Amino acid sequence: MSTNEFAAAQWTRATGAGVDPHEYGRVTDGLTSVAEWGPSFLRTGHDYLQRAENAGSSRTAGEYLLMAARWFHLATLAPYAEAHRAAVEADHALSRALTVLEPGARRVSGEGFTGWLRGPSDAPGTVVVVPGLDSAKEEFLDLVSALLARGLAVFAMDGPGQGVLAATTTFVPDYERVVGRVIDALGVARIGLVGLSLGGYFAARAAALEPRVAAVATVSGPFRLDWDELPPPVRDIMGRRAGGADAAHEFVRHVDLAALAPRIAAPLLVVDGGQDVIPGVTNGESLARLAPRGTYLSVPHGDHLLGNARPDWLPHLSDHITHTLTGTPA
Repeated sequence: MSTNEFAAAQWTRATGAGVDPHEYGRVTDGLTSVAEWGPSFLRTGHDYLQRAENAGSSRTAGEYLLMAARWFHLATLAPYAEAHRAAVEADHALSRALTVLEPGARRVSGEGFTGWLRGPSDAPGTVVVVPGLDSAKEEFLDLVSALLARGLAVFAMDGPGQGVLAATTTFVPDYERVVGRVIDALGVARIGLVGLSLGGYFAARAAALEPRVAAVATVSGPFRLDWDELPPPVRDIMGRRAGGADAAHEFVRHVDLAALAPRIAAPLLVVDGGQDVIPGVTNGESLARLAPRGTYLSVPHGDHLLGNARPDWLPHLSDHITHTLTGTPA
């Protein structure tokens, strides 16, 4: 894949994560190879760190730090030697930003997970946001903001093989155990769960097997994956995150919700993009149909993660989780 093709493929994902589309164009237009992606995005993140240092107010500094976290995370989307460094810098920038902007935010970590709990201590409900194959807690800040605006507490996490934990851990098929430990650590009786991309599989599986999941939504999540159908770039990422090609192949074998979907007791919203081209993630209708309380939302012009169609699903998903958790209109 050429540099221009790679940049075009990541464009709505990047802008969906909250970076300025014009700046994204300026950064990627200067690339002559995909190998330059990571270093260029790291430099952009460092530029925002410098802006934060020179900011005239703590609010502005915090906003620059949040933007730095986005750019550092996006630096990890192309393989290169310093990818872990970028993930660590994204984690650090987010931590600094929340320390400045939300002094009540709390870092919560445990076996196989780490993340930030944000929102009021007396929130009527708590939502856990689960990332996917190569995403991380820094990618979905707009989703977190939408949930926070509805009065909920939100825990955006990295799990095994994800985000800042990618260099030291690998994917696990029994993600419901990770979610169970998260719920224990948060000290709540029940949660809402939102999973994005492969995180949609993790969320649906956890909702089927962890009874404390009271509301769930998936976005561009796979119902079933077939190793032979996966494009080589996805296989490569899967191999890095699962601990090798053999481990990745074995992990993919577990990604099948046919038997688990009927066990999802919580109200479930499944969101798909009609223009999603990743094999296995356009069959969410099967998940919604098999789940006893499933609802399906397909956005015809949406791509993977629907970064090009946020108004068509993000408010609806946020309302679904809020109403289901609290019993009141959002």
